Amino acid sequence: MSSIKINIDNAGVGRELGAIEGEVMQAMCTLHEGSGAGNDFLGWVHLPSSISGTQLDEIRQTADALRAKADLIIVIGIGGSYLGAKAVIEAMGDSFGYLRKQQGPTVVFAGQNLSEDYLYELMQAAGEHEVAAIVISKSGTTTEPAVAFRLVKEAIEKRYGKAEAATRIVAVTDAARGALRKLATQEGYKTFVIPDNVGGRFSVLTPVGLLPIAVAGIDIAALVRGAQEMEAATAPSVPFAENPAAIYAAARNILYRKGFKTEILAAYEPKLLFVAEWWKQLYGESEGKEHKGIFPASVTLTADLHSMGQYIQQGERTLMETVISVGAPQHTVQIDADAENLDGLNFLAGKRVSGVNRMAELGTMLAHVDGGVPNIKIEIPAVTPHHIGALLYFFEAACGISGYTLGVNPFDQPGVEAYKKNMFALLDKPGYEAEGKAIRERLK
Repeated sequence: MSSIKINIDNAGVGRELGAIEGEVMQAMCTLHEGSGAGNDFLGWVHLPSSISGTQLDEIRQTADALRAKADLIIVIGIGGSYLGAKAVIEAMGDSFGYLRKQQGPTVVFAGQNLSEDYLYELMQAAGEHEVAAIVISKSGTTTEPAVAFRLVKEAIEKRYGKAEAATRIVAVTDAARGALRKLATQEGYKTFVIPDNVGGRFSVLTPVGLLPIAVAGIDIAALVRGAQEMEAATAPSVPFAENPAAIYAAARNILYRKGFKTEILAAYEPKLLFVAEWWKQLYGESEGKEHKGIFPASVTLTADLHSMGQYIQQGERTLMETVISVGAPQHTVQIDADAENLDGLNFLAGKRVSGVNRMAELGTMLAHVDGGVPNIKIEIPAVTPHHIGALLYFFEAACGISGYTLGVNPFDQPGVEAYKKNMFALLDKPGYEAEGKAIRERLK
């Protein structure tokens, strides 16, 4: 029995569920049997149940060693090599920890952009701290993280010397190939392996995600247990009506076929902002191909009701909304009565802020449904490592099923290479001279 529940009562798909059930269950069988396109990247499907205590211990020991050396740990990666870790760390962190003395190191990210100002400011700030780094890259040659790692590595070596620097850098990379693997072997870095059969956007439960999450002091065993729970709850043996991943995949595909081309992931807990960013990569990169796919967008509510709320309520009726609903907060804040009541809020006296937030969630859902926006609700009991682990695997499982139902290969990303070829040509990378000349002619 899963602690995560899905509610599609307000999605307007009830009549069509029976018609699509067979198609969705076949997609699920295709996923689990490994008989579909991209089947060489299905290592994530049974990953939670295959993670051993020994593997978790090694990750924790390495994380503890880095935490003992540094109060600032720079995690270098892009796409799936950072978004999963960022999502969990932001969800579990203290929103205002930077204002008080934190226990343990601060984890920051680099290599996810090519902003010169970002890198300059990072390197300036790092000079005021004891520093370590985790570099995550299958090849070691992806431009954004490679540029960042070159700068970070140089700074660490200059400050501590090469021998000590080697104890402050951990590489998560290919088992045997690639520039980063070669460098790690040459320099003597501690390494962890990115499995060949797990694509980046599905890699949060590999060392790609687990090591940075452990460095941040988060219980990775609880995270994995939540994912294991969801792996069992979304297995092909679980009937369609009880299988949350199958129901979610079915509902969104029905809505897509009815003309709802954009899915907004909404959360009323701002700590879930980067869960939404991770989700956008997962679904956008998996389904957006062959001129098909639901466009994934996100909002943080209630804040975005005062910016995007007007469009959601009355804009073009091509939107569906999926709400991550959190059952209980971690803390208690009560609204007290005020003698003057100038703000007119004494009707809320004695209520908790979470109760007000819940009524805002319910009221908004009703308004959006009345305005023609189908609504799917995903309920989690609380924002804890266990429940976030379950939520991440739920989205992964549903993504694989949904992609096959859509009729695409959910596990490749051929379109990602297009910008890289143009960028390399414009930067005069060896081997791209002809393309560079042609592009410059186009830009005249």
